[in-house]
Order: sequence, then C-alpha cells, then structure tokens
Amino acid sequence: MKNQDLSENLAKIIYLGIGSNLGVRKRNIEKAKFQLKENNIKFITVSKYYETPSWPNPNYPKFLNIILKIVCHHDPLSLLNICKKIEINLGRKKSKKNSPRLCDIDIIDYHGIKLNVKSKLYLPHKRMHKRNFVLIPLFEIEKKWKHPSKKLDIKTLISMLPEGDITSIKQI
Repeated sequence: MKNQDLSENLAKIIYLGIGSNLGVRKRNIEKAKFQLKENNIKFITVSKYYETPSWPNPNYPKFLNIILKIVCHHDPLSLLNICKKIEINLGRKKSKKNSPRLCDIDIIDYHGIKLNVKSKLYLPHKRMHKRNFVLIPLFEIEKKWKHPSKKLDIKTLISMLPEGDITSIKQI
C-alpha cells in the first residue's frame, strides 16, 4: 500500500451545501467551489443546480443551490472556518437571519458524526432533513444516504416533505 492510499483512507466523506440568491448566483457558487478546492478539499460528486423560492420570505430572490460530496482532512471546526472565510471573501455581510446572500456554505453531514458546538456548529445540520434544496440534490448524488441522527434513509426524508416543497424545487 502506498502512503497516498493510507492518507486518503484517513480523509472523511463530507456533504456541503452551497447556495446563493444575490448577484450572479451560479458564478457565486462556482467561485465558492474554486476556493474550496484551493483549501485542499477534493470533490467526489457535485449535484446539478436546483432553484427554490426563498424561505421564509418568498418575496426575496430565488435561491440556487447545489450539494457537494467531498473528501478532506480538515476537522469539522476548521472546515467551518474555511467555509465562513469563503463566504466573506465572496462578499457576504453580517445580516438578519434568512436574509438574501451572495453565498452560503453549510456542512450538511461530516462523515456521519454527531456534534453540537453551541451556536457554532451542529452536525448533522440541524434543519437539513426539512429542506428540499438539501434533500433532493443529496438524493441525486447519494441515493443510499442515511441521516446520522434520525436513522432514516433519504427517500423517507423526502417523502416527509410537504407537497409544496416537492413541487417548488426546479432543477436548472
């Protein structure tokens, strides 16, 4: 076994969500992907783009979202710091919760671990099981994924979404 093989085995499988609803949304997401790669984050799979109305205020611009399956050697808090730095690099400003933003990067699932760092990081993402823009692109790239805490498979979680959430998401 080569050293490279050993180090790759130590890397963790992680799912990230990237969204944007301001500016040129697709370009914002592509810039975020580029900066993730610059931070030694390797992409395994990238979902297609999905467009959804803003939540909780559908009067805000629509969101464009993707899910990435990645591998990296960063611990959860280091990865969170990288994601926050990228958001700031792309122009994200402090604003009211759920307000429009140029870039939002969330850690959805970090190798199935459960973590609660009060008001900083919850793993798996604490609302991901209720979000069509997470579940549907995640299903596209990982049909056998299971929620680490709820122990429910992704098909079950999608079936639990309200019908309006299923009909309001559009693949771009």
